[in-house]
Amino acid sequence: MKMTKRGFAASALCVAANNISLAHEAADPLISMVSINQLEQRLKHDAQSNDRDISNWNAEVWLGKNLDKLWLKTEGELVDGQREESELQVLYSHAIAPYWDLQTGWRGDFNPDQNQHWFAIGLQGLAPYFFEIDSALFFGEGGQTALRIDAEYELMFTQKLILSPELETTLYSRNAPKYEQGSGLAKIDAGLRLRYEIRREFAPYIGINWSKKYGNTADLSRADGGDIEALQWVAGIRAWF
Repeated sequence: MKMTKRGFAASALCVAANNISLAHEAADPLISMVSINQLEQRLKHDAQSNDRDISNWNAEVWLGKNLDKLWLKTEGELVDGQREESELQVLYSHAIAPYWDLQTGWRGDFNPDQNQHWFAIGLQGLAPYFFEIDSALFFGEGGQTALRIDAEYELMFTQKLILSPELETTLYSRNAPKYEQGSGLAKIDAGLRLRYEIRREFAPYIGINWSKKYGNTADLSRADGGDIEALQWVAGIRAWF
Protein backbone atom coordinates (compact mmCIF):
# COMPACT_ATOMS: atom_id res chain seq x y z
CA MET A 1 0.00 0.00 0.00
CA LYS A 2 0.89 3.31 -0.48
CA MET A 3 0.97 5.58 3.28
CA THR A 4 1.48 7.61 3.61
CA LYS A 5 3.61 9.49 4.10
CA ARG A 6 1.34 11.48 2.41
CA GLY A 7 -0.30 14.15 4.61
CA PHE A 8 2.25 13.86 7.42
CA ALA A 9 3.17 17.55 7.31
CA ALA A 10 -0.52 18.47 7.30
CA SER A 11 -1.00 16.11 10.23
CA ALA A 12 1.70 17.89 12.19
CA LEU A 13 0.05 21.25 11.48
CA CYS A 14 -3.29 19.88 12.60
CA VAL A 15 -1.79 18.64 15.87
CA ALA A 16 -0.15 21.99 16.52
CA ALA A 17 -3.34 23.91 15.81
CA ASN A 18 -5.37 21.71 18.13
CA ASN A 19 -2.80 21.99 20.89
CA ILE A 20 -2.76 25.79 20.71
CA SER A 21 -6.54 26.19 20.64
CA LEU A 22 -7.11 23.76 23.51
CA ALA A 23 -4.09 24.66 25.60
CA HIS A 24 -6.24 26.12 28.36
CA GLU A 25 -8.68 23.21 28.34
CA ALA A 26 -6.35 20.23 28.48
CA ALA A 27 -2.62 19.64 28.50
CA ASP A 28 -2.94 16.71 26.11
CA PRO A 29 -6.28 16.83 24.24
CA LEU A 30 -7.83 14.03 22.22
CA ILE A 31 -7.49 14.90 18.53
CA SER A 32 -8.26 13.23 15.20
CA MET A 33 -7.69 13.57 11.48
CA VAL A 34 -9.02 12.06 8.25
CA SER A 35 -6.67 12.23 5.27
CA ILE A 36 -7.69 11.19 1.75
CA ASN A 37 -4.32 11.01 0.06
CA GLN A 38 -5.59 9.66 -3.26
CA LEU A 39 -9.09 9.23 -4.61
CA GLU A 40 -8.54 8.94 -8.32
CA GLN A 41 -9.50 7.55 -11.67
CA ARG A 42 -6.74 5.93 -13.69
CA LEU A 43 -6.68 5.33 -17.42
CA LYS A 44 -4.44 2.53 -18.58
CA HIS A 45 -3.56 1.61 -22.14
CA ASP A 46 -2.56 -2.06 -22.17
CA ALA A 47 -0.66 -4.12 -24.71
CA GLN A 48 -3.87 -5.18 -26.45
CA SER A 49 -4.81 -1.53 -27.06
CA ASN A 50 -7.82 -1.80 -24.75
CA ASP A 51 -8.53 1.11 -22.44
CA ARG A 52 -9.35 0.02 -18.89
CA ASP A 53 -10.90 2.13 -16.15
CA ILE A 54 -9.10 1.88 -12.83
CA SER A 55 -10.24 3.55 -9.62
CA ASN A 56 -7.75 3.88 -6.80
CA TRP A 57 -7.98 5.04 -3.19
CA ASN A 58 -5.50 5.67 -0.40
CA ALA A 59 -6.68 7.10 2.92
CA GLU A 60 -5.75 7.34 6.60
CA VAL A 61 -7.60 8.06 9.83
CA TRP A 62 -6.03 8.62 13.21
CA LEU A 63 -7.32 9.32 16.70
CA GLY A 64 -5.32 9.96 19.83
CA LYS A 65 -3.13 12.35 21.76
CA ASN A 66 0.29 13.89 21.16
CA LEU A 67 2.36 10.77 21.74
CA ASP A 68 -0.04 7.87 21.25
CA LYS A 69 -2.56 7.33 18.48
CA LEU A 70 -4.68 4.69 16.78
CA TRP A 71 -4.19 4.66 13.00
CA LEU A 72 -6.32 3.13 10.26
CA LYS A 73 -4.76 2.98 6.79
CA THR A 74 -6.51 1.69 3.70
CA GLU A 75 -5.76 1.52 0.00
CA GLY A 76 -7.09 -0.43 -2.92
CA GLU A 77 -7.96 -0.66 -6.57
CA LEU A 78 -11.04 -1.33 -8.68
CA VAL A 79 -10.57 -2.46 -12.29
CA ASP A 80 -13.57 -2.00 -14.59
CA GLY A 81 -15.77 -1.82 -11.50
CA GLN A 82 -14.42 -5.03 -9.95
CA ARG A 83 -12.24 -5.10 -6.84
CA GLU A 84 -8.72 -6.04 -7.85
CA GLU A 85 -7.00 -5.64 -4.49
CA SER A 86 -7.38 -3.83 -1.18
CA GLU A 87 -5.46 -3.40 2.04
CA LEU A 88 -6.32 -2.37 5.60
CA GLN A 89 -3.94 -1.63 8.46
CA VAL A 90 -4.87 -1.11 12.12
CA LEU A 91 -1.89 0.33 13.99
CA TYR A 92 -0.85 1.63 17.38
CA SER A 93 1.44 4.62 16.89
CA HIS A 94 3.87 6.09 19.42
CA ALA A 95 5.98 9.21 18.85
CA ILE A 96 9.66 8.41 19.41
CA ALA A 97 11.19 11.65 18.10
CA PRO A 98 9.99 14.97 16.64
CA TYR A 99 8.00 14.14 13.47
CA TRP A 100 8.69 10.38 13.80
CA ASP A 101 6.31 7.64 14.94
CA LEU A 102 6.87 3.95 15.62
CA GLN A 103 3.85 1.95 14.46
CA THR A 104 2.85 -1.65 15.19
CA GLY A 105 -0.26 -3.66 14.45
CA TRP A 106 -2.09 -5.73 11.87
CA ARG A 107 -2.31 -5.59 8.09
CA GLY A 108 -4.82 -7.47 5.98
CA ASP A 109 -4.68 -7.92 2.20
CA PHE A 110 -8.04 -8.68 0.62
CA ASN A 111 -7.99 -10.02 -2.93
CA PRO A 112 -10.66 -11.75 -5.04
CA ASP A 113 -9.02 -15.18 -4.69
CA GLN A 114 -7.54 -15.16 -1.18
CA ASN A 115 -6.67 -13.01 1.81
CA GLN A 116 -3.38 -12.57 3.60
CA HIS A 117 -2.64 -11.35 7.13
CA TRP A 118 0.51 -9.76 8.53
CA PHE A 119 2.01 -8.40 11.73
CA ALA A 120 3.32 -4.92 10.96
CA ILE A 121 6.04 -2.76 12.49
CA GLY A 122 7.29 0.42 10.91
CA LEU A 123 8.50 4.00 11.06
CA GLN A 124 6.61 6.95 9.64
CA GLY A 125 7.77 10.53 9.63
CA LEU A 126 9.38 13.54 8.05
CA ALA A 127 13.01 13.01 6.99
CA PRO A 128 15.59 15.77 6.39
CA TYR A 129 14.81 17.99 3.39
CA PHE A 130 11.09 17.34 4.05
CA PHE A 131 10.82 13.87 2.53
CA GLU A 132 7.73 12.11 3.89
CA ILE A 133 8.68 8.51 4.68
CA ASP A 134 6.50 5.50 5.46
CA SER A 135 8.55 2.32 5.94
CA ALA A 136 7.29 -0.96 7.35
CA LEU A 137 8.33 -4.55 7.89
CA PHE A 138 5.56 -7.15 7.62
CA PHE A 139 5.63 -10.72 8.98
CA GLY A 140 3.19 -13.12 7.32
CA GLU A 141 2.30 -16.80 7.32
CA GLY A 142 4.83 -19.45 6.35
CA GLY A 143 7.75 -17.29 7.39
CA GLN A 144 7.11 -14.74 4.67
CA THR A 145 8.51 -11.27 5.35
CA ALA A 146 7.93 -8.11 3.35
CA LEU A 147 9.64 -4.73 3.40
CA ARG A 148 7.90 -1.69 1.96
CA ILE A 149 9.36 1.80 1.77
CA ASP A 150 7.43 4.79 0.49
CA ALA A 151 8.88 8.28 0.00
CA GLU A 152 7.12 11.45 -1.14
CA TYR A 153 8.28 15.02 -1.67
CA GLU A 154 6.43 18.25 -2.38
CA LEU A 155 7.65 20.92 -4.81
CA MET A 156 5.73 24.16 -4.32
CA PHE A 157 5.52 26.23 -7.49
CA THR A 158 3.14 28.62 -5.72
CA GLN A 159 1.23 28.53 -2.44
CA LYS A 160 -1.52 26.58 -4.20
CA LEU A 161 0.18 24.71 -7.07
CA ILE A 162 2.19 21.74 -5.79
CA LEU A 163 3.99 18.89 -7.58
CA SER A 164 4.34 15.64 -5.62
CA PRO A 165 6.71 12.90 -6.81
CA GLU A 166 6.38 9.59 -4.97
CA LEU A 167 8.32 6.32 -4.99
CA GLU A 168 7.39 3.02 -3.35
CA THR A 169 9.48 -0.17 -3.25
CA THR A 170 8.39 -3.64 -2.09
CA LEU A 171 10.63 -6.64 -1.32
CA TYR A 172 9.90 -10.19 -0.09
CA SER A 173 12.06 -12.67 1.80
CA ARG A 174 10.91 -15.82 -0.03
CA ASN A 175 8.77 -17.16 -2.85
CA ALA A 176 5.04 -17.51 -2.17
CA PRO A 177 3.41 -18.56 -5.47
CA LYS A 178 -0.02 -18.65 -3.82
CA TYR A 179 0.14 -14.86 -3.47
CA GLU A 180 2.32 -14.16 -6.53
CA GLN A 181 5.17 -13.04 -4.28
CA GLY A 182 8.76 -13.71 -5.31
CA SER A 183 11.90 -13.33 -3.22
CA GLY A 184 13.95 -10.17 -3.57
CA LEU A 185 12.87 -6.95 -5.22
CA ALA A 186 9.21 -7.44 -6.14
CA LYS A 187 7.74 -4.15 -7.31
CA ILE A 188 8.43 -0.47 -7.80
CA ASP A 189 5.67 2.14 -8.02
CA ALA A 190 6.38 5.72 -9.03
CA GLY A 191 3.94 8.59 -9.34
CA LEU A 192 3.95 12.26 -10.23
CA ARG A 193 0.89 14.33 -9.30
CA LEU A 194 0.25 18.04 -9.78
CA ARG A 195 -2.43 19.44 -7.48
CA TYR A 196 -4.09 22.80 -7.04
CA GLU A 197 -5.22 23.58 -3.50
CA ILE A 198 -8.56 25.34 -3.82
CA ARG A 199 -8.36 25.30 -0.05
CA ARG A 200 -5.55 23.84 1.99
CA GLU A 201 -7.87 20.98 2.91
CA PHE A 202 -9.04 20.21 -0.65
CA ALA A 203 -7.14 19.86 -3.91
CA PRO A 204 -7.93 18.29 -7.29
CA TYR A 205 -4.94 16.87 -9.15
CA ILE A 206 -3.74 15.25 -12.36
CA GLY A 207 -0.69 13.11 -12.93
CA ILE A 208 0.92 9.91 -14.08
CA ASN A 209 1.60 6.61 -12.33
CA TRP A 210 4.06 3.88 -13.34
CA SER A 211 4.55 0.43 -11.80
CA LYS A 212 6.70 -2.57 -12.64
CA LYS A 213 7.22 -6.02 -11.14
CA TYR A 214 10.66 -7.60 -10.97
CA GLY A 215 12.41 -10.94 -10.54
CA ASN A 216 10.46 -13.93 -9.31
CA THR A 217 7.39 -11.81 -8.65
CA ALA A 218 7.31 -10.81 -12.32
CA ASP A 219 7.73 -14.46 -13.36
CA LEU A 220 4.85 -15.59 -11.15
CA SER A 221 2.59 -12.81 -12.40
CA ARG A 222 3.49 -13.51 -16.04
CA ALA A 223 2.72 -17.22 -15.60
CA ASP A 224 -0.72 -16.28 -14.24
CA GLY A 225 -1.42 -13.96 -17.16
CA GLY A 226 -0.96 -10.77 -15.15
CA ASP A 227 0.60 -7.46 -16.16
CA ILE A 228 4.28 -6.86 -15.44
CA GLU A 229 4.42 -3.15 -16.19
CA ALA A 230 1.77 -0.44 -16.32
CA LEU A 231 1.69 3.25 -17.18
CA GLN A 232 -1.44 5.15 -16.17
CA TRP A 233 -2.79 8.69 -16.40
CA VAL A 234 -4.55 9.77 -13.21
CA ALA A 235 -7.03 12.44 -12.11
CA GLY A 236 -8.46 12.76 -8.64
CA ILE A 237 -8.82 14.67 -5.41
CA ARG A 238 -6.83 14.97 -2.21
CA ALA A 239 -8.42 16.18 1.03
CA TRP A 240 -8.04 16.21 4.80
CA PHE A 241 -10.10 17.32 7.74
